[in-house]
Amino acid sequence: MRCLEALGEWSELSSVAKQEWDNLGRDARSRAGPLAAVAAWGLQDWEAMQEYVRCIPEETQDGSFYRAVLAVHNEDFETAQRLIDGTRDLLDTELTSMAGESYERAYGAMVCVQMLAELEEVIQYKLIPERREPLKSMWWKRLQGGQRLVEDWRRIIQVHSLVVRPQEDVHTWLKYASLCRKSGSLHLSHKTLVMLLGTDPSTQPKEQLPYNQPQVTYAYTKHMAAAENMQGAYEQLSCFVNAFQAKLNCIGPEEAAKQDHRLLARCYLRLGKWQNKLQSSLEPEIVQGALDCFEKATENDPTCYKAWHLWAYMNFKVVQAQKQQLDKLAHTATNGDILQDKEKLIIEHAVQAVDGFFRSISLIKGNSLQDTLRLLTLWFDYGQYSEVYDALLTGMKTIEINTWLQVIPQLIARIDTHRKLVNQLIHHLLIDIGKYHPQALVYPLTVASKSASVARKNAAFKILESMRKHYPTLVQQAMTCSEELIRVAILWHEQWHEGLEEASRLYFADRNVKGMFDILEPLHALLARGPQTLKETSFSQAYGRELTEAYEWTQRYKTSSVLMDLDHAWDIYYHVFQKISRQLPQLTSLELPYVSPKLMTCKNLELAVPGSYNPNQDLIRIDHIKTNLQVITSKQRPRKLCLRGSNGKDYMYLLKGHEDLRQDERVMQLFSLVNTLLLDDPDTFRRNLAIQRYAVIPLSTNSGLIGWVPHCDTLHTLIRDYRDKRKMLLNQEHRLMLSVSPDYDHLTLMQKVEVFECALAQTQGDDLAKLLWLKSPSSEVWFERRTNYTRSLAVMSMVGYILGLGDRHPSNLMLDRMSGKILHIDFGDCFEVAMTREKFPEKIPFRLTRMLIKAMEVTGIEGTYRRTCESVMLVLRRNKDSLMAVLEAFVYDPLLNWRLLDMDKNHRSKSNNDPGGSGMAFGGGNGSLSNSVEEPLLHSQLMSANHLMGGALMVADITNSKASKVIKRVRSKLNGTDFQTQNSVAVPQQVDLLIQQATNNENLCQCYIGWCPFW
Repeated sequence: MRCLEALGEWSELSSVAKQEWDNLGRDARSRAGPLAAVAAWGLQDWEAMQEYVRCIPEETQDGSFYRAVLAVHNEDFETAQRLIDGTRDLLDTELTSMAGESYERAYGAMVCVQMLAELEEVIQYKLIPERREPLKSMWWKRLQGGQRLVEDWRRIIQVHSLVVRPQEDVHTWLKYASLCRKSGSLHLSHKTLVMLLGTDPSTQPKEQLPYNQPQVTYAYTKHMAAAENMQGAYEQLSCFVNAFQAKLNCIGPEEAAKQDHRLLARCYLRLGKWQNKLQSSLEPEIVQGALDCFEKATENDPTCYKAWHLWAYMNFKVVQAQKQQLDKLAHTATNGDILQDKEKLIIEHAVQAVDGFFRSISLIKGNSLQDTLRLLTLWFDYGQYSEVYDALLTGMKTIEINTWLQVIPQLIARIDTHRKLVNQLIHHLLIDIGKYHPQALVYPLTVASKSASVARKNAAFKILESMRKHYPTLVQQAMTCSEELIRVAILWHEQWHEGLEEASRLYFADRNVKGMFDILEPLHALLARGPQTLKETSFSQAYGRELTEAYEWTQRYKTSSVLMDLDHAWDIYYHVFQKISRQLPQLTSLELPYVSPKLMTCKNLELAVPGSYNPNQDLIRIDHIKTNLQVITSKQRPRKLCLRGSNGKDYMYLLKGHEDLRQDERVMQLFSLVNTLLLDDPDTFRRNLAIQRYAVIPLSTNSGLIGWVPHCDTLHTLIRDYRDKRKMLLNQEHRLMLSVSPDYDHLTLMQKVEVFECALAQTQGDDLAKLLWLKSPSSEVWFERRTNYTRSLAVMSMVGYILGLGDRHPSNLMLDRMSGKILHIDFGDCFEVAMTREKFPEKIPFRLTRMLIKAMEVTGIEGTYRRTCESVMLVLRRNKDSLMAVLEAFVYDPLLNWRLLDMDKNHRSKSNNDPGGSGMAFGGGNGSLSNSVEEPLLHSQLMSANHLMGGALMVADITNSKASKVIKRVRSKLNGTDFQTQNSVAVPQQVDLLIQQATNNENLCQCYIGWCPFW
């Protein structure tokens, strides 16, 4: 009976109740009574309801409530009011205790309270006719404000049905049917629509649907498609659209209601979408039908965002498909006319796509990032054609300048493009942004002005000079702050220490003399320029003479080629290195007067606090910078920096050197879009699923600021502290493995599994679970934190998998001590770089080790974790086009995509050079100076090669080939075809396969030890 009640099967439930009622005892009747009563109510069988309610004790909530419903139906309003008040009193205790614990637990009681309030309003509805319309409107608003749960909506609209027949409230019932359909309750959806139509079309599938209620007919076709009858739904909707269009044509545009045209637009949109699904080809003649549908949708409702977006996106897809064909034809001996025709077709669709995207951006109320990025793709690829250029120029006038703020990194990445018209328009737009939003542009431009590429540097300075005309102080302050923060981020001691370490590796291990000089010469040039701070002066006095002597020996080697000269130099370098190594651990804090006196003088600046600029909020300027910077004890020694804002608040940052944070900045863009998608979906919105983001502000190509996230500790720190307090060895699992097999890395796979499982069997691995319990002030807080922990872990498991995020060792995962949410840092390894590296390639899609699982609920993976993974993956797959827009822009970004060329060599993870994993890690990037020097070197060498080949295309082709593979891999994940299968797997199956991979000991035992797979 409970199952039938949950399914809304009133007829079956009623017949079961009638059949069994006489056989039930008194106690059983009191329990079955509410179920039988709700069925009788749903069937409007008031006599039966009266009989069932008699058996429910009046002093219970159900007994009192159903008696009140009967009293309202019988128009005994005085009794009804008394019963409603009585039910409220019975609810009072429950609601008060629940509300004190959590909103989630009190929500069910709140719905009951709403039903009682609306039962009172039903009495008003019956007694006061002029209150009817306002009440109906208020009921609708209340429904919109609640959680979109089928069960709650059913109970609430059942109260409304006491006075409003479904045919009089079609809008609400259609929304309810839609809710049922989206939540997978197709039977309830079908039943509701049949009730509204007055007939069951499934009994006569060949017959056309009735057209007397267009909204209901349209809803029924959507139900058919959801019930896996896409072809039938398409045919029925086509017939309906033709008939409805003919009807509107007869009436004339003046008489036809606006809502009719809106409905027709929605029908055309749906037809276009279904046509796309039913045909896979993107040939222009095949997609023309879908394009026509989308165009008609824009004509019927010119203010519809979806219509313009889909029309633009369809044109965009045609452009991409034709471009691929053109590239293939260009490599073969093809007739020039064919190539010209293809190019003409591409430009035609590109112009339409540009027009459409501008319209959709101007209409969207939420996040326009995906459309703006698609627009940029067209701009950068085809902006040199006059037709596209004109469309871009016209379109820019139709959207707000604020729209471009979210894609400033992508615009600045292209400021040195060689395409004249594209370059001209980018500069024009950036100059405009600089006039209206200088704070948003000044930091990124300062980074570009420090580029190794002369063209980039000059382009950035040109725009900065334009900004300087309007905001001279702001630009000067930004340049000064940026330079000085970079100076503080990487002291001379650290630059020389890491430079000498890397140069020695290149010389002694690789015998790469040229590489060694490439590392050392910039450091000597820095020394030759002379010190500018007390700290630099002390370095110069301590090591300047010896380093100069070593430099002279290297210069002698250049002229003599005698290796002994280099050996002399390295004797000195080694001596200096040893002294610096002893000095660095004492570097626990920095004082601004010693490391950057200029920053000391920076007070009451015009410059905004980094990462705080929002055009819709008051500007927060930098008041001053705190004089003391704490140095975090880790391999890279980042600094904890504190700024005081003009609002009196302190803003904490991590100042990092040897880090290219531009990739992390792009990842934050992706997370912003994912959060928007999760908020828009009712299922994920209800669970409060969102990725914790933080500000990322690159200062140069190898330094930057990361917003400090309060109340967070890395899992490594938490486990270390927990074990220290209990006198447990931090690496006890690793020691057990070494005791079984000291040469673990050289074992065969099956031997590794045996040793790994032996260590797991002898240890508990419940440190994190105990931590969560011990650090929570009450069981209620613990329960909430545990739920937040599980959900946030699941969200990032799925998003990280799509992004190909690797190197998730315990120092790259942080736990928020207050909320329990998991926060990820360090996004240096994206697009499965960690899976393709030479040493210790990762075999797992995300981190899901036993310690993480044991901290979940009693069922572990089953339950909240799996359910959240499925919900998030469903949202990601449903919105794959939006995600692909961001990821394609990411992969094809000229400042980032060269990393794809040699994933092993340019691997930013600490895994290869620091297998133990650092104790602390706070954000993404390079583990050593070698990477920060090698990467720009490689990039410039590649660019030089490209120029030497006459703009041709060897490097570009290799890069694009690698990028295409990455994009193909991401798309296969979003289509569910990522498991060596052509057929798309369903979301639950995909999640299950991923969890199996992530928890498989064969995969885990192959991770490097610093990844801590045993945790």
